[in-house]
Parts: sequence; structure tokens; C-alpha cells
Amino acid sequence: MALTKVGPKYQVPIPKEAREAVGLAVGDLVDATPTKDGVRLRPPAVIPKSALAALQQQAKRSGTDKLSRREIAAEIAAVRQEKLERSA
Repeated sequence: MALTKVGPKYQVPIPKEAREAVGLAVGDLVDATPTKDGVRLRPPAVIPKSALAALQQQAKRSGTDKLSRREIAAEIAAVRQEKLERSA
């Protein structure tokens, strides 16, 4: 666990180990969700609306439009890991 300090504009630096673990880069968005234990930060799955229709058609053609939430989360994690490995 790494400690970090809240700055004067309520900015919180994300420690290097945490950034690298999830593949965050400068300019990436994070979803900040309040929880009973604190605040949960996680990279959101953001897709531009302009690309959504094409992705939906591609998913139907390949049969991946029937994936479960767990399978989708695994695919997202794999892409993030590839991104992390390429940036290392």
C-alpha cells in the first residue's frame, strides 16, 4: 500500500505501482466512485459514440455480442495488460 497526499485543489497523485498495475497514462480518464470504505478509482470503459455502431456490427459478425459481463471484463483486462506491456 502506498500513501499519497491530497493537494490544495483536491488532486491526489496516483502512486507509480498503482498506475502501472492498471495501465494508466497521462490524460486517461478515471471513474471516482464513493464507497463505504473511501473512494474507488478505476479506469472506465469509454467508447466514442461514433465508434459504437461499428463495434456492435463487428461483435454480431464475430459472435462476441453474446459475451457475459465476466468475459467482457476479461477482454478489457487483457487489452489493458497489452497496453501496459507495450509502454514498458
